[in-house]
Amino acid sequence: MLTNFLTLIPSLSIAQDAVEPTEIEAAVAAINGDMGMLWMLLSGILVFFMQAGFTLVETGMTRSKNAANIAMKNLLDICVGSLTYWLVGYSLMYGDTSNGWFFWSGLMQGEGADLFFQTMFAATAATIVSGAIAGRTKYSTYVIFSVVMTALIYPIAGGWQWQGTGWLTELGFIDFAGSSIVHSVGGWAALVAAIMVGPRIGKFVDGKVFPIPGHNQILATLGVFILWLGWFGFNGGSQLAWGGADAVGASNVVLITNLAAAAGGLGALITTWIWYGKPNLPQTLNGALAGLVSITAGCGNMSAIGAVFAGLIGGVIVVFSIEFIEKKLKIDDAIGAASVHGAAGVWGTVVIGLWGIDADGGIGLFNGGGAGQLGVQALGSLAYAVWAVVLSFIVFKILKSTMGLRVTEEEETVGLDLSEHGEIAYPGKRDRGND
Repeated sequence: MLTNFLTLIPSLSIAQDAVEPTEIEAAVAAINGDMGMLWMLLSGILVFFMQAGFTLVETGMTRSKNAANIAMKNLLDICVGSLTYWLVGYSLMYGDTSNGWFFWSGLMQGEGADLFFQTMFAATAATIVSGAIAGRTKYSTYVIFSVVMTALIYPIAGGWQWQGTGWLTELGFIDFAGSSIVHSVGGWAALVAAIMVGPRIGKFVDGKVFPIPGHNQILATLGVFILWLGWFGFNGGSQLAWGGADAVGASNVVLITNLAAAAGGLGALITTWIWYGKPNLPQTLNGALAGLVSITAGCGNMSAIGAVFAGLIGGVIVVFSIEFIEKKLKIDDAIGAASVHGAAGVWGTVVIGLWGIDADGGIGLFNGGGAGQLGVQALGSLAYAVWAVVLSFIVFKILKSTMGLRVTEEEETVGLDLSEHGEIAYPGKRDRGND
């Protein structure tokens, strides 16, 4: 046996010598390409699962009489987003451009893992608006806005950076997975929607703010865990490749994402414990989400320590933002969507200019990079805010003048499950009270 094995060694050496280095490189590249496609598909599936998380968070943080309506809105977002983004959205985001502002390459562009992964992001941007206007908005109105968001508002703005030759790309703007492109755009749209739809009945009376607690904090907690899980695909998949350095990079992105989420939850927990005297669950849940949003732009340009501080501060910011919007501005954002996605989205984008890093070292103001990157990040954040506010205002203004935005007082009191869908989420004999 040993003799037979030894006789094979020369032939193996000859076979190895016969393989050209270029052939080996091509084979490795092909394997990495296949692994990259698989990674994007799996990541896209995780992002798809985030719709379930959004459904549970929004449902748990609002009244039970609107639970079926929220489920219907989240189901609508994935259905509408999948079709509109495939039809026109992908082309508006990744098509050809001559000016870096607007993009187009024809209908039904994109294919395979790339189109699927990007579609899930579009649906997420639309879903953010849902929770802010829960409990009083016409379903038909929301349908139209969801179409416009996934087909027009989100794709055009996304192309400014992610298309590769957009005007923000040329300036050096960084938004790895979408703190501004996805979350801030959705958050600002949610704020405009909440203002124009108006507060829920009983939220503000004689200048006083009355809490309208959610009916199931366990559902909301489960939803946050699902979103946290899905975010590993949201951020990690944005590496858009796997193998070698890309595998290391994507793995680090997932690690960085988890650290920021944990720090965000603790930031909100500690803040509410000091402010309210007791640790508050809904605010802590929002803090974890704010931590995730806060690292989404910089997850590829942040050290572990930087990510922890970015998430921690994001968790503190979201508590103050929710309180300010509700108690000072008297705007009824039912689940704090504008704060979680808008305020934390801006913070997550700007913080790159404070202590972000790249392969060559620090690029932030506080770690030797100067103020240049901070200025670019601030400009990009402002651009996305203006775009989302202006476009959302125009759409909601048209809808308000034609179809109307909110249901009648009687329909709101009964609940949108019955008035908009003719059914309830929790059938059976029970004392519904005012929940």
